[in-house]
Amino acid sequence: MSATTLTAPARAKTSKDGKRPQTGAEYLDSIKDDGREVWVDGERVRDVTTHPAFRNSARMVARLYEALHDEKNAKTMRAPLRDGTGWTHSAFQAPRSLEESLQQKDAYALWARVGYGWLGRSPDFVGAAFVPSLEVEAEYFGEYADNARGVAKHIRENVSFIGHAIVNPPIDRSSPEKAQDIMIRVEEETDAGIIVSGAKVVATGSALAQQILIAHHFIPVTDKKFAPVFVLDVNSPGVKMYCRRSYEGTANQTASAFDAPLSSRLDENDAILVLDRVLVPWENVLMYDAQKANTFMAVPGQASRGLLQAGVRLAVKLDFLCGAFMKAVEVGGTKDFRGVQAAVGEAIAYRHTLWAIMEAMARDSHDWQGQYQMPNRVHGHAYRVIAADMYSKIRQSVLRHVASGLIYLPSSAKDHLNPDMSPLLDQYARGSNGMSSVDRSKILKLTWDAFGSEFASRHELYETNYAGSQEQVRVDQYVRSFQNGTAEQMLGLVDTCMAEYDLNGWKAPDLFNAGH
Repeated sequence: MSATTLTAPARAKTSKDGKRPQTGAEYLDSIKDDGREVWVDGERVRDVTTHPAFRNSARMVARLYEALHDEKNAKTMRAPLRDGTGWTHSAFQAPRSLEESLQQKDAYALWARVGYGWLGRSPDFVGAAFVPSLEVEAEYFGEYADNARGVAKHIRENVSFIGHAIVNPPIDRSSPEKAQDIMIRVEEETDAGIIVSGAKVVATGSALAQQILIAHHFIPVTDKKFAPVFVLDVNSPGVKMYCRRSYEGTANQTASAFDAPLSSRLDENDAILVLDRVLVPWENVLMYDAQKANTFMAVPGQASRGLLQAGVRLAVKLDFLCGAFMKAVEVGGTKDFRGVQAAVGEAIAYRHTLWAIMEAMARDSHDWQGQYQMPNRVHGHAYRVIAADMYSKIRQSVLRHVASGLIYLPSSAKDHLNPDMSPLLDQYARGSNGMSSVDRSKILKLTWDAFGSEFASRHELYETNYAGSQEQVRVDQYVRSFQNGTAEQMLGLVDTCMAEYDLNGWKAPDLFNAGH
């Protein structure tokens, strides 16, 4: 197989020091009116960088690349390319030491803070979580090993924004045979590549991405035609994205930044991804075998790296949620109430727990291929189990303790700007301890956007199902405990205890039996 033919951006940028990732401006230019087929509200979006449903969110992604090029972030965010001159995002290469492992954790956190933790599918999810495995585990891909290396090299050098869609649409999961007409399938093989059709969900953020990874998860495939795993440009002919309602677009129509400070700029839209006879060049194919395709998510390193990125991003989000919670109870003058302090304290404990798990993941690395290391899988799978419950508990706690404060608010910023309204608002809608009505509204409208709005509900649904079926993640934890040795450790401790006694009493020589 020859080198990959991914085109967006066409090639890594160069400077006097060698290759470098794209800048924010270059990212926006690469997705501007590039032919991608994005649909929302019955209309095709010609330019996602200027359309009211996507433009601010696109600029928040661009901020990630600007942070990458900011010299003050260089120590954390950058690393020299190992296969050439220049540099890349530090997490787009597998770590070889504890120092590099911790650097990557910190790089995830720095990027997450740019979006305040709300960009769940930022470029470092696939780019940093999956791509290093394509390089380190290239031989896993058999005849497509060179393709895996080529895709990894392209994304590593550009720090491309690559999205992913790996789940079949929830049409009829009771029987995969009943949904074959909607599954990604090969309709034709040509000298140039495979022609594929079908759909995947949920292509979060892909309307703003440059490439997209198509793979399989959960329900196994049995027929080769349903088994291709590949990468393609988002603007490839035949790629269609039918987006859910845009929260950014709604905010643009009905609110100001003051009224919807999160949803108006951090809406990484989810889409139904449809491929309508799309040509995938052979150079972009990673797997084309049912048995292999069912194991894509088991490629060594991918899951643990993905869990580290996802967990750090969520930990940053919990920083934000806890901060908003603390500000909101101060606004209402309840911050010193014992019950409120207990609720906020519980949220903070969840935040601390998640950060501790992420630190342990990075520090307790497993040996990988050769000199490489991967984050600790045992810690990562614990995060999978507890994350959704923590998120929902924090959200419900805010709704209970901030309560009517979230709706005892003026309708919009325009009310405060109206000289006939503002004096009375200053009297009747002020905050505690002399806080102005404007400051009170600013804090509580942010809190509503984070915890009470449709945008907030979508995020709870997103975090609840982030790692898949809630039952399955718990089953996985049980099964993996027998694979990773932790079950033996736990069972062994109980066995040691029971070995010290029998029907006749203590067998341990240092303990006294009754009656002696």
